[in-house]
Amino acid sequence: MTGIGARVGSLRVKLPGSKHPGVSVAWGAVTDTGRKRAHNEDSFIAKSPIFAVADGMGGHAAGEVASDAVVRRLEELTHRPVVQPAELLTALRNATLDIGETADIEHLGIGTTVTGAGLCLNEGLPYWAVFNIGDSRLYLEANGEFRQVTVDHSVVQELVDAGLLAPEDAEHHPDSNVVTRALGFNSEPLPDFWLIPVEAGSRLLICSDGLTKELSGPQMRRILGQNPEAGQAAESLVFSAIEAGGRDNITAVVVDVISPSKRKHQVIPS
Repeated sequence: MTGIGARVGSLRVKLPGSKHPGVSVAWGAVTDTGRKRAHNEDSFIAKSPIFAVADGMGGHAAGEVASDAVVRRLEELTHRPVVQPAELLTALRNATLDIGETADIEHLGIGTTVTGAGLCLNEGLPYWAVFNIGDSRLYLEANGEFRQVTVDHSVVQELVDAGLLAPEDAEHHPDSNVVTRALGFNSEPLPDFWLIPVEAGSRLLICSDGLTKELSGPQMRRILGQNPEAGQAAESLVFSAIEAGGRDNITAVVVDVISPSKRKHQVIPS
C-alpha cells in the first residue's frame, strides 16, 4: 500500500491566468487491508490537484507494485495548481512502462485499476478531469443527487449494458471481479475521461471495489450525509465496509469543494 499526500487536509487553489476567485477543497483518505486479505494492494494519492485510487492485481505483493507505480507518476503532476487531461494520460503511460520494467519474470501478469480526478481549467473555469481504467469508481454528490460518474470496465458491466444482467445483481455475480481494462500488462492505457464543473457544496467519493462490494449506493450516500467532514466520511465508509464483511482491500478518498463556482452540474464526456 502506498499513500501519497495528507490523509486529511484542506487547501485553497488559485487558478493561473483566470479571473475566477479560486477553489477551496478539503479531503480525507482512508485505506484498510480488510478482513480476508493478507496484503493491502490498494494505493491512493490525495495531493492537490490530483485525487486518485489504484487497486493492484497480481497477487501477494505484485499488485502493490503496480498501484504504487501509478500514484507515484501522478504525484509528479502535483507541483502545479491545475493539470490537464493530456498530462494525466502521459502519467498513466509512464506508469505502464514502470510496471513493465519492475515486474520480474514471475510477476509479468500484474496491473492495476486507477480512478481519480484532477483539477483543471476549461475556458478559464475550474473543472474536474475525471479518469478511469478498471472497476474502481468515482461518485459525485451535487445538487441533491448522488451518482456514479465512472463506468466499470468489467465483465458484469458489459452484461448489464447488454441487458443480460440486472444492475442489482452485478455485485454478486461470480465474475464480479473480472475487469476488461487495466493499467499495466505492457499495454497502452485506455482511460475514459469526463469533465465535471467544480461546484460549491459538491463532494467526490473515489474508491476501490472493496468498498462497493460491501456497501450499496444508498448506503454510501447515507454515510456521506451523516459525516459532513471529509475525513470523518472516508473513515466511516471504510469502517462500515469492514463491518459488512471486508472481503477485499478497501480505500476511500472523499473530496469536498468548499467555495468554487456555483454553476449547474453537467457531466461532459471528453
